[in-house]
This record gives sequence, C-alpha cells and structure tokens, in this order.
Amino acid sequence: MDGNKSAQATGCPVMHGANTGDQPSVTAWWPKTLNLDILHQHDRKTDPLGEEFDYREVVRSLDVDAVKSDITALLSDSQSWWPADWGHYGPFMIRMAWHSAGTYRTADGRGGGNTGNQRFAPLNSWPDNVNLDKARRLLWPIKKKYGNALSWADLMLLAGNVAYESMGLKTFGFSFGREDIWHPEKDVYWGSEKEWLTSTRYDEDEDRASLDNPLAAVVMGLIYVNPEGVNGKSDPLRTAQDMRVTFSRMGMNDAETVALVAGGHTVGKSHGNGDAALLEADPEGADIHEQGLGWNNHTTRSVGRNTVSSGLEGAWTTDPTKWDNGFFKLLFKYDWELVKSPAGATQWEPINIAEEDKPVDVEDALIRNNPMMTDADMALKVDPGFREISERFANDQEAFSDAFARAWFKLLHRDMGPNGRYIGPEAPSETLIWQDPVDAGPQDYDVDAVKAKIAASGLSVADMVSTAWNSARTFRGSDLRGGANGARIRLAPQKDWEGNEPDRLAHVLSVLEPIAADAGVSVADVIVLAGNLGVEQAAKAAGFDLALPFAPGRGDATDAQTDAESFDVLEPLADGFSNWQKEHYAVGPEEMLLDRAQLMGLTAPEMTVLIGGLRVIGANHGGSAHGVFTDRVGQLSNDFFVTLTDMGFAWEPTGRNSYDIKDRTSGDVKYTATRVDLVFGSNSILRSYAEVYAQDDNAAKFVTDFAAAWTKVMNADRFDLD
Repeated sequence: MDGNKSAQATGCPVMHGANTGDQPSVTAWWPKTLNLDILHQHDRKTDPLGEEFDYREVVRSLDVDAVKSDITALLSDSQSWWPADWGHYGPFMIRMAWHSAGTYRTADGRGGGNTGNQRFAPLNSWPDNVNLDKARRLLWPIKKKYGNALSWADLMLLAGNVAYESMGLKTFGFSFGREDIWHPEKDVYWGSEKEWLTSTRYDEDEDRASLDNPLAAVVMGLIYVNPEGVNGKSDPLRTAQDMRVTFSRMGMNDAETVALVAGGHTVGKSHGNGDAALLEADPEGADIHEQGLGWNNHTTRSVGRNTVSSGLEGAWTTDPTKWDNGFFKLLFKYDWELVKSPAGATQWEPINIAEEDKPVDVEDALIRNNPMMTDADMALKVDPGFREISERFANDQEAFSDAFARAWFKLLHRDMGPNGRYIGPEAPSETLIWQDPVDAGPQDYDVDAVKAKIAASGLSVADMVSTAWNSARTFRGSDLRGGANGARIRLAPQKDWEGNEPDRLAHVLSVLEPIAADAGVSVADVIVLAGNLGVEQAAKAAGFDLALPFAPGRGDATDAQTDAESFDVLEPLADGFSNWQKEHYAVGPEEMLLDRAQLMGLTAPEMTVLIGGLRVIGANHGGSAHGVFTDRVGQLSNDFFVTLTDMGFAWEPTGRNSYDIKDRTSGDVKYTATRVDLVFGSNSILRSYAEVYAQDDNAAKFVTDFAAAWTKVMNADRFDLD
C-alpha cells in the first residue's frame, strides 16, 4: 500500500492535456455533432474589465491630442531590441494597422480591425504577420499609459493613421470606439488548409474567381495575394486577377485597389536580408521564456538591415519615410527584371537605375540599395485597367493622395457601421455610401394610432411577422450592416431576393406603405410595428397578454443612399428561422442556421426560442408546414418543443432534408420536418434548451423569452438606442 501511495505521489498532479487543450474535444470524438461554440464565444466572464465597463463611453474622455503626440514621439524613438528602419517606426506601424484591418471580407463581414483580434491566434502567428508582435510591444508603453480609455483595437489602427500623418499624408480622419475581445475568435473561417501558405480554396486553379467563399486571401496565412505571384510563380497579369478578386471581396473597386497598393508601398520596405530558415517558432508556438515573441533568430544578427519577415528585400521608393509619388515614379521610369532576394524570394528590381533613385540603407545613409517591386506592384503597370488608373495617379499627386486617404479610411472603418457611431474629434462629417447611410425618421407620433391602422388592414399574423423578420434578419454584428432600419427590403436588390418572397412582400408593402405615408412616419417603423403586432396577436391567441416595446425613429433609405451591388453579399442563401434554403449546399442546414444566428448576435437559447416561436406562428418561407408542430397555427405556444420532446412520435427521413413525424401507435404522419427542426431534439445542448421550453411550467417563460429575443433582433441596428 505504501508503495502505491509513493507511486501516486510522484505522478503528475493534473490530468494530462486537461489544461492545455490536448484532451480530445467533444467534436473530436464525434465530428458530426453540431458545434455551438460560435454562439458562446466572448462571454463576459473572459473580460477582465467587467460587465459594467462601457468602452465606447470611456473613450470619449480620451485626450486624443496627447495620445497622438505620444505616438508621434514613439515613431522616432528607435529601440535597440528592435531598431526602427531609417530611425522611423512609421512604416512598421502602418503594416500592423493594415494587416489588422485588412482581414475584413464583405461576404460575411468578419475579420477586420474592430476587435483587436490580431493579439490572438491564429492571426498573431500568421506567416504574413511575421514580426508584428514587435510592433505591438513597441506600442505597449502607450497602451499602459492610457489604459482602459484606449483599446488595443483603436490603438493599433490609430498608430498606422498617425504614422501616415507623420510622413506627410493628410488623412481623411479617424474614429474611436472599437472594443477589444479577450480570447481568440471561433466564428471566423480562415480556410480548410492544415498547413501555412498552402491553398485548397479554388474550384479551378485557372479560375481565380472560384476562390472559396467567404475567403478573400488567396492562401492560408496571407492577408491578400502572394507577393511572388500566383502560387509563387511570377506573372503580373495573373496576379492582377487575384488582386481584383481579393480586394473586391474586401469591398474595394479598381481605383481603391490601386490607391491602396501604391499608397501602402509608398513608405517602408520588405525584409528578406537573411536566412528565413533560422527563424524560430511563431508567437503561439514559442517557448515560454520568449514571452509571447515569435520568429526569433538566436543564431545570427536578425534586426535592422538583417531582418527577415516576408523574405522579399528592399524598399519601394527613394524616400521610404516620406509620403510622395515615388512609387509611381520608379514603377514607370524603369524597366524591371526578376531576381532573387537574399532570403530566396522572387522579386522585381530595376534595370540600370540611377544612383540617386536608390533608397539609402536602413542603418547607414552612405549605402544605397536597389528598390524592389512585388508581382502585385508590377500588376499595376502591366494590367490595362490598373495601368490606366496608375498613370492618372502618377500625373496627379493630389488625386492620388485623396484617393488613398479615402481608401485607407475605408479599410480602417469598414466594419464600424454607420458614421453615427463614430467617436472623437477627427471623425469626418462627410457621409459615404459604403456606410449604408439612413436618415433618422420621425419619433414623436401616435404609435397606437398607427398600430390600429395596421390591425385593421387585414394582414395576417404570418404576413406581418415574416415581413418584419425578413427585414431585420440581414443584420450582421460582424460589420454592423443590414437590419430593419432603412427598410431597404423595399429597394433593389432586397425586394427581389428569393428568400424575401417577392410576391408576398409586394402585397404586404402595398398595404403598409400607404399607412406610413398617411401617418407621416417611416415604412421601416411600420414594418417592425406590424411584426410586433403580429407577435402580440399570436400571444393573445395563446392566452397571454403581451405588449412588446417599440422604439420609433427608424428612417427610410433611398436608392441614392444604397450601394445596391454591395448589398448582394447580404442576401440570405438559407434561413433556418424561416425553414428555407435556396438550394442544397455542402454545409448542412443546421450549420448555416448557426452562422446566421451568430452574425445576428444571438445566443443559443435565443436562437432556440425564436425557432420555436416562428414555427408555431406560421412564419415559414412560402407557408411551408415543415417544423410547424402544432394544431393551432398562429398562436404563440410552446407546442414546437412539446411535440419535439414527445416520445409518442417517431422520426423517419424521407429525403435529403425532409422527415416525417409519425404517431408511434397509429403510424400516421402527424408532421413533417427538416434538419433544422430536428437538431433541437438531437443535439444534446439544444435539446436541454428545448426541454426547458417544453415544460408545463414554462409556457409563459417561452412567450416572455421569445418576445425579448424578437425585440433584440428588431432593434439590433438601432445604434441610437445604445
């Protein structure tokens, strides 16, 4: 016995892997199970600032001039542990800001710099982010000084903005208000590849537009395109194809693409003067004594002129710390040839360049080195469309500076929502169409009178609820686009989306628009008010008196305020809440439901109660009976959950996404369902929620919880209510 005790005493005191993530997860054991993690992320328990902390309020007291002054001083305060090129950290900070904001993609609105997610894996260890960990460490004294009043998300982007100003660019402005997250994001799909710098994201390699949605980057671990060319093979014309696809998926047109590439490469340099093989583990994989710094080289000198980051080596312009037209000057003045950098990367260098056009060495101003260009830079010269824009910018410095300043501002602010959310003295007053502007609507009117007119209109509960839902469900918390405000459901392209049932929508709008006009209120308000009325009527029919809160003030957007093409990405291809999908996809319907729920900012219980309520109300797309587990359609009952958990029924598949629900005794088909319906009974977590709402004592709780979740969706884009 003593011997056994001794053996136990010398063993490991914790379960192996339990605290480090090595232990297999539920989804590792059962890979087909529905993973609800994306609905549970960013729990306030992970936030060290506490639930009561309101960053967007605190940042309003920030001394912006003092912060900018400190950043400006830091830019020229070169540190021996990571010296600044030419004694100026400006280009380094710009790269950090660029790579923070540049992960944004329009397809799902995810990525971007709005959360400070570059601090966490995988972004902190992406190959394209080599050495940006040092940029954040350089900024730490400023973050430390201003503390809670300045988020990392704001600071990283502000540092890039100030850097451009310090080198002579008149920027378009800057807004504060980005709130930090406190652990890695689980909702962003960065690609299916299992190795860095590999790609399996094209249906056909020759068809560069076949890049897997919602991705924008061409390769796992890169922010944009491969600087050495498509698949590492130089071909500027093919690279131009990648650039158009990638930048368009970031919401940029050709002119913005040219401005961003040229403006980004007007300052700074690439680093590849050394052996990349000597770089050690990335930050997430580095040993504990490295203290979160990665890509260290303890073998040879690895700073200053010997730094290795991208592997390409050299500056783009003659004066890399000055905002000027040097990029276009050198691009068009010289012929360029392919060479290898000291690190072995393929790059372009000029032929017979004049000595005075060469940039000086980062450490010794007496030494001049060749500039270089990437394949993407050369694409601006050889692609006809890009070249036309480049020549215009080359001949008009003012036009180039303005185009870049606006594109840079868009890059940094694309995921911040409308400009009414902007904070700080440098927030521009000009309204831009990509901000999806909506003028405020009337607030002081007789809501009950308008509601009475809607009630007398003859619209069904299903029509009112479905139209309000379809109007509001476009909201994306990822980039704060979409939602009911603006009533863009009545404009192109939304009025014609299959998921919005155009014929029914036209009928409902033909009833609601005259009511809005007669009352002098917005159609947006009337759509939501009608949805609320429908929910209240359904609750009353089930025996519950319900009065939903309503906040008037939504406005109606115009066609002129709507970039119709940019709204194409908001079209729902599936909506589990209305039990509809446009076609079959490789991703299961229940997974698409999770994606939509997460984008709408819903929790798993909120998703659950909304599904149950919308089903019994009869709000399915096209009036489908799938999942309508009730004999009293139109009543806000908990019948969906009661039926789902009733073992008197059996469930049998009848197709790829259809099921019969049969009475076990008679064998009669009582109801039909889809995977989205049945997942609430099959998934152990979702079933636990379903059981709560199926309980005899929770019929009232179901109605109350549905009302709260419904109101949350209807008001998701009412930033004026924050």
